[in-house]
Amino acid sequence: MASFSNLTIGIAVASFTVFQLLFHVVSSWVSTRITPGFKNLSQKRKIEWNSRTVSTFHALVVGGFCLYILLYDDAVNADHIWKVLTQAENKNGDTECQLKVHYVIFAVLGKFGINRDLLLIICYWKAIGDKFFVIHHLAALYAYSFVLSRGLLAYFGNFRLLAEFSTPFVNQRWFFEVLGYPKSSKANIINGVLMTVVFFVVRIAVMPIYYSHVIASFGTEAFHRLGFAAQSAWIISSVVLDVMNVMWMVKIAKGCYKVICLIGRKEAKTHRNGKSA
Repeated sequence: MASFSNLTIGIAVASFTVFQLLFHVVSSWVSTRITPGFKNLSQKRKIEWNSRTVSTFHALVVGGFCLYILLYDDAVNADHIWKVLTQAENKNGDTECQLKVHYVIFAVLGKFGINRDLLLIICYWKAIGDKFFVIHHLAALYAYSFVLSRGLLAYFGNFRLLAEFSTPFVNQRWFFEVLGYPKSSKANIINGVLMTVVFFVVRIAVMPIYYSHVIASFGTEAFHRLGFAAQSAWIISSVVLDVMNVMWMVKIAKGCYKVICLIGRKEAKTHRNGKSA
């Protein structure tokens, strides 16, 4: 497992360095040049802006890895609980377990992203503190500790992280808001509809598929081998995360409905004015 430890540490250090540079340097530098309104934001807003920029980048990277694994890795899709490890023969003819590199990347990036968010929330609580985000991240962190430390449940961890594809749209909505874009603006409307659709697809519509695989694993030998701690982390964190996803989906859907109604009223008013003219 020495190679696994070195790989994990290497990816963690590289990730930490890249995301710190993005947060403290790159985000502000790029934002100043492509968005003039960034300069006029308060320091509190700039902190959250940089945090969300890093969050968007992280979501795209992790989401890409997860989609690749889901589509092209037959091993993990064949065994949803234990098939993270591949059997390899060493020079002495003994069989040893070696973690696949892309699983390490996926697990480290997933867990690192959670740690990064928690660290930023704690350090800048007055600017970006949110108790629901803390609960969300702690539940995910507890579950992903088993993926990274013991190589368990990679399929289900991968499935959960597909939810990251909705993050860029959520962040973009906030960017538009602080820049003063009207809710009825074309950019806001397009992003709002896409956010609602993507959030529903990757966080809500996938629930029946996810929980059907969870239920199918109950009572199997692989499930019993997990032990109570891993079983509890898996099930409890899944339920907590999905309860929060449903709460957020309701809020997003209501917001999207209000915007669509606003468009309808504006179009009706324009039509009436056109007729009266």
